Amino acid sequence: MEQESLFANNQNTPLASRVRPRTLDQFVGQTHLLGTGKILRELIENDQVSSMIFWGPPGVGKTTLAEIIARQTQANFLSFSAVDSSISKIKKIMHQAESDREIGEQTIVFVDEIHRFNKAQQDAFLPYVERGSIILIGATTENPSFEVNSALLSRCKVFVLKALETSDIEQLLTNALNNPDGFDVTVKIGGDELRAIAEFANGDARNALNTLEMAVLNGQKSGQQVTVTMDDLKQLITQKFVLYDKTGEEHYNIISALHKSMRNSDVDAAIYWLSRMLEGGEDPLYIARRLVRFASEDIGLADTNALNVAVNVFQACQFLGMPECDVHLTEAVAYLSLAPKSNAIYKARLAAKKDVKETRDEPVPLQIRNAPTKLMKNLNYGKGYQYAHDTQDKLTNMQTMPDDLQGHVYYEPTEQGREGRFKERLAYIKRWHQEHQS
Repeated sequence: MEQESLFANNQNTPLASRVRPRTLDQFVGQTHLLGTGKILRELIENDQVSSMIFWGPPGVGKTTLAEIIARQTQANFLSFSAVDSSISKIKKIMHQAESDREIGEQTIVFVDEIHRFNKAQQDAFLPYVERGSIILIGATTENPSFEVNSALLSRCKVFVLKALETSDIEQLLTNALNNPDGFDVTVKIGGDELRAIAEFANGDARNALNTLEMAVLNGQKSGQQVTVTMDDLKQLITQKFVLYDKTGEEHYNIISALHKSMRNSDVDAAIYWLSRMLEGGEDPLYIARRLVRFASEDIGLADTNALNVAVNVFQACQFLGMPECDVHLTEAVAYLSLAPKSNAIYKARLAAKKDVKETRDEPVPLQIRNAPTKLMKNLNYGKGYQYAHDTQDKLTNMQTMPDDLQGHVYYEPTEQGREGRFKERLAYIKRWHQEHQS
């Protein structure tokens, strides 16, 4: 692909800023919101925009869309950053916006990374949003349910922006090459190279444009022409940045995906989600602890070796650390994914927990109380205790459950894997008690 263009402005301005779309027709992606007849496009084109939150990953057009809205509605556009936005500064500018509204001027306030604003900063916007003095547009990469004050969130419409498709980014790169504000040289680059950049960008338009700009700067120059080949790109796209926040929502989304993939016995999906976490820099011991939990919660006695494997891998991670322990984690994930599944142990714990919380603190039956002192023996502690090892069947009819909970059943084994043997043993114990009732 070959295109000649000229810088219209300062060459030191990043390419992403030089070619930023200025109209909805120039905007690439988010067709679920901006396609013909879609809600957000209708609101913008009919000048019916109200306060809103754009939630999505980096580089999907949140800031660009806010600027397009301001331009489309011919409103004053103010941008805030959490770093330099004191409460007094916010209130001063809000008062000015209120004065502008009285003379018919509308103000759009764009708050980038609104999740970084503390509660007091977010609260400073609230009365002006309520009165309609401003239209607030917040942008966040974090779940607004957790990061935006509920009072402010309830007054904003949340629009979810998605990571761009590879085809979207290819179109965006082509647009940049065709934009007169793009490059001041003729850029010669093939479709395969553009697709490689688009795939490397991982849905992030800014990343793609930055990579293209670096490729042009490091391309093969001949007069006013720059040629970019796949060899030139290799040094720029050797390692993809993995979107993963160890303290944010994506952290919990991906550990949930790992857990549920293993529960569904989908070994390939489980290994993929594990790899996403490892490449994102997750603590291997955190993952190993979750695997230990999974071994009992979702496998239990269906495979009594599952817990051994999980604990052994946890210890291996302690000994080795990353990157060496990645294969041990993969081994554990594969084993746990393919093991027979039973949540009978987990359900038994929940059922007993429910009884503990909903019933009184039942006294321990006297016969199974310890009696280390003479006073305790005189109070009948331990009286009637039957030592199971002294019997032929290693079973007794001694009551060990509190009176009010007699007959409550917590553990109901399945027939999955080895748990079938435990089910048979439990059935035998119950038959024995029926046959040896006093």
